[in-house]
Amino acid sequence: MTVQRRQKAYKWNRKRYSRTKRSIDIWSFVFRFLGARWLHKRPWSYQGDMTPEKMAARRRKQAIWIRETFLELGPTFIKLGQLFSTRADLFPTEYVEELSKLQDRVPAFSYEQVEEIIQADFGKSVPELFKSFDPIPLAAASLGQVHRAQLHSGDEVVVKVQRPGLKRLFKIDLAILRGIAVYFQNHPYWGKGRDWIGIYEECCRILWEEIDYLNEGRNADTFRRNFRKHDWTRVPRVFWRYATPRVLTLEYMPGIKISHYEALEAAGLDRKELAHLGAKAYLHQLLDDGFFHADPHPGNIAVSPEGALIFYDFGMMGQVKPVTRERLMITFIGIAQRDANLVVSSLVDLGALQETEDMGPVRRSVQYILDNLMDKPFEEQSVAEISDDLYEIAYDQPFRFPATFTFVMRAFSTLEGVGKGLDPEFNFMEAAKPFATKLMSNNDLSNSTESLFGEIGRQAAQVGSTAFGLPRRLEDTLDKLERGDVRVRVRSIETDRILRRVSNVNMATNYTLLVGAFVLSATILLVYEFLWLAIAAFLVAGVAGFALLRLMLQMGRADRL
Repeated sequence: MTVQRRQKAYKWNRKRYSRTKRSIDIWSFVFRFLGARWLHKRPWSYQGDMTPEKMAARRRKQAIWIRETFLELGPTFIKLGQLFSTRADLFPTEYVEELSKLQDRVPAFSYEQVEEIIQADFGKSVPELFKSFDPIPLAAASLGQVHRAQLHSGDEVVVKVQRPGLKRLFKIDLAILRGIAVYFQNHPYWGKGRDWIGIYEECCRILWEEIDYLNEGRNADTFRRNFRKHDWTRVPRVFWRYATPRVLTLEYMPGIKISHYEALEAAGLDRKELAHLGAKAYLHQLLDDGFFHADPHPGNIAVSPEGALIFYDFGMMGQVKPVTRERLMITFIGIAQRDANLVVSSLVDLGALQETEDMGPVRRSVQYILDNLMDKPFEEQSVAEISDDLYEIAYDQPFRFPATFTFVMRAFSTLEGVGKGLDPEFNFMEAAKPFATKLMSNNDLSNSTESLFGEIGRQAAQVGSTAFGLPRRLEDTLDKLERGDVRVRVRSIETDRILRRVSNVNMATNYTLLVGAFVLSATILLVYEFLWLAIAAFLVAGVAGFALLRLMLQMGRADRL
C-alpha cells in the first residue's frame, strides 16, 4: 500500500512519463481549483448561512489541498509554490501561509544515476575525480542532492548533483504553465488587474537560474567576496574544476544548524548575539552590497564553532540595483514624513503600483497604512505585522510588488522568526535601527537644522512646481471637458440597494412564472398519460421552486440587514 502511494505521488519521476499525461494531471488540478473557487462564494454550497468563519475554514482546507497537490506534481510546482508563498499581494493569506510550509520532501535518486551524470558531464568516472565519495547523500531535495566527498588533493568537499531528467520536466511543465497563464490572464475575475504573463516569465527566469549550477557558483563567489572583510560570516569556496551546469563542488564547511538551539548552547554560543548577527548580515547584503540571499531559512544558515554564520545554497539570490535603491530611499522618506502622495508616486516609479485613472482609493489606503504603522516607535514594530498589513491592503488592489520586493519582505520575516527563536526578546526593526539612521543621515535627515532648511526648500520647490504646472493642468482639464473625457463618479448606497431589490423581485417573478407554467404542463401531460414527460416537467418545476425559495430567503436576510 505504501509503495503504491509513493509511486503515485511521484509519478513525475518516471522515465516514460508523457507530455500528454502531464498536461492532464496539471490541467485537472487547475480546473478543480477553479471549481472550488467558484463554489467558495456560492451561499447554497455552505451548510447553513455563509459566514466569514466558514469561508476562511474552506480557504484553509483548499490551501492544504493545494500544498499537497504541489508536492505530488513535483519539482516545478514545489518551487512555484515556494515562489508564490512570497506573493501575498496576489493570493489569500491562507494560501500563502500553507505554501510557505512547502518543503522538498522527495526521495533521493540512486547512486548509479549520480555516477551516470558525473561521467556524462566530466568524461571521467567518480574514482578518477574524487579520492572518496559517499554514495549516501547528506541531503536530498526536489532539484538535486548533496554528497560528501574528498578530492585527490585532500580537500574535503560536498558535491551537489542535479536530479536526472529535471530540465526535460521543466520544459514540459513550463510550456503547460504558459497556457495556464494565458487562461488566467483572460479570466474575467482572476485576470482583472493582474499581469499573469509577466508573473509567469519572472518565475521562468528564477527557475532556470536556480537549476544552472554554474550560475549558483558565480553567486557563491560574489557573496563570498562581499563578506571577505567580515570574519563573522563564512561562505564555502567553489572548486571550479569540478563544476558543470548539473554538478557543483563546494568546500565542506560543517556547522550547527541555526535552529538547533540546544546544540548552540552546548557549544557555548550566545544565542542573543547570533540573532543580532543574522540581522546585521542580511542588512549588510541588502543595503551595502545590493546582492542578497533570497531564501535565508534555517536550513541554509549554520553557525561555526567560533560563532561565525555560515551560508549555504546560493541558487536563489536577489539584486537591488542602485536606481532601485534610490527610489526605495524616496519611499522611506515619504514613509518617515507620512506623505501618502510621495509614497504613491515612488511606488509607481518602482513598478510596485499600477497607475489607474482614480488613485484616490489607493492614496487613502496608503495613508491608512502610514497612520497605523507610524503610531509606534520604529524599534517596537514587527516586520511580519507590517508585511501582513501591507499585503492585506494590497490584495485585490492595483499593487503589484516586484519579485525583489517580495523576496526582501519574506527574508525579513524569516529572519525575524529565526531571531525570535534564538532570543524571544529579539526585534528585527530594533536591530535595523542603526542602518536606518545611517540611511537617513546620508540623505541629510539626521541634522535638525539641515533638515529644517531642507524641508523649507523642498516645500518651496514643490509650491513653485505646482504654481508653474497649474496653468497646464487647467488647460488639460478644459480640453478633457471639451472632448467629453471627464467622467463624474457618483455612488449611492441606498440606490444600489433598491436596484438590487428590484432585480431580485424581477427574478422572483420569472421563477414564479416558470413554476406555474411547468406545474400546469405536468398536470396536462399527466391527464393525457404521458407519465415520463410529466415527471420531467415536475422536476423542472421543483428546481425553479427551489431557486425561488432560496432567492426569497436571501431577500428576507437583506431586508433584515
